[in-house]
Amino acid sequence: MTQTKHYPHHIDLKPVMHAEGTVRLPGSKSISNRVLLLAALAKGTTKIVDLLASDDTFVMLTALTSLGVKWTQDELQGDPATAHQIHHVEGCGGVFPHHEADLFMGNAGTAIRPLTAALAVIGGDYTLHGVSRMHERPIGDLVDALNAVGTQIEYTGEQGFPPLRIRRGHIHAQRIAVRGNVSSQFLTALLMVAPLMARDHAVTIDVTGELISKPYIEITLNLMRRFGVTVEHDGWQSFTVQPGQQYQSPGTIHVEGDASSASYFLAAGAIGGGPVRVEGVGRDSIQGDVRFVEALQQMGATITMGENWIEARSNGILKAVDMDFNHIPDAAMTIAVAALYADGTSTLRNIASWRVKETDRLAAMATELRKLGAEVEEGADYLRVTPPAQILAATIDTYDDHRMAMCFSLASLDGAARRGNEMRINDPKCVAKTFPEYFAAFAGIAKDTLI
Repeated sequence: MTQTKHYPHHIDLKPVMHAEGTVRLPGSKSISNRVLLLAALAKGTTKIVDLLASDDTFVMLTALTSLGVKWTQDELQGDPATAHQIHHVEGCGGVFPHHEADLFMGNAGTAIRPLTAALAVIGGDYTLHGVSRMHERPIGDLVDALNAVGTQIEYTGEQGFPPLRIRRGHIHAQRIAVRGNVSSQFLTALLMVAPLMARDHAVTIDVTGELISKPYIEITLNLMRRFGVTVEHDGWQSFTVQPGQQYQSPGTIHVEGDASSASYFLAAGAIGGGPVRVEGVGRDSIQGDVRFVEALQQMGATITMGENWIEARSNGILKAVDMDFNHIPDAAMTIAVAALYADGTSTLRNIASWRVKETDRLAAMATELRKLGAEVEEGADYLRVTPPAQILAATIDTYDDHRMAMCFSLASLDGAARRGNEMRINDPKCVAKTFPEYFAAFAGIAKDTLI
């Protein structure tokens, strides 16, 4: 797993005159951790193909082991660059074998939120904690929703945030209300455990306020169907699970390539000439972040798509955009850096959720973009970026946030409007969260690098 890989304190990227090539994407983080938990809760053994190998999935696999879930990983056969990762997870039929555990969740939101819900509904004596940043990431809306229907979750630190202590409660869930405007992971967590609560009666989850990041809920609903549970929903405000449904292994499930990770390479093609092709995700993806290509198209890039691939190339100077990115907040970060190469001021709107991610991404992005010479206006839920005449060489701080490191590698590219520059990326090991081999993959598409 990723823990054995060595990373330097920083990586220096030379200016890149042209970007071209093909990248095989690692598995989707969002799909990987959902599939792991669903496979653990299901009846039967699930064969998972191309599970993401990263810090976040390592956290989930380690937690499942502590809960008594048995899983194995096949040895890679053939060339590691083309071989498929195979995992087998033995489902527990909705009850974890170990009723007590102390679980370290790192900074993996896709692990701690659904697992908190599952453990609270199943019952036992569990503690969940993580890195210091995880203890600053809100979980109160999820805890409030669960405790209101009889679970027993306590905060052992600051109210509304991990770490948590979970004891056995007395569930009486028929209707559950949860806020939708902080993180879609709270609704995902409740949806994934709803079948465990809907033994004798239907369970309805009502969303209060606007639901952000709706495409991530679509991933959840799609994967629940793959494991035999259907959810009825009235738009995005009400979701119902009928009684008597139980997760069943689909036998084999393939994890798509990560659409958020695809954004960096597609943007590189749009900025640095191209064509750059990503493999593992395409027009039939269940991930909403494939809609990132719509933003690139609005900026003037040429996009072509196949069933399992997407390709981007430059069509001249990028155009400035003014767009709502509520639906793809993670991939939207890539647009903030691509805006350095646009013909005017770009505005990214409705991205307040950036503030409760791995770091306060609105503040971090504004700080680092200014280092490059950009004029940046940071609002409560928007970012306005005016590109500099010339991108400045800079040392980029990454805030232990994988997406900061990957986004700012793009500032080394030579675009049609202005030349990229040398970038020093501090603490590159943060990419291990989702894409341990990112910088090697980026080097693979970097052509004509200036010495």
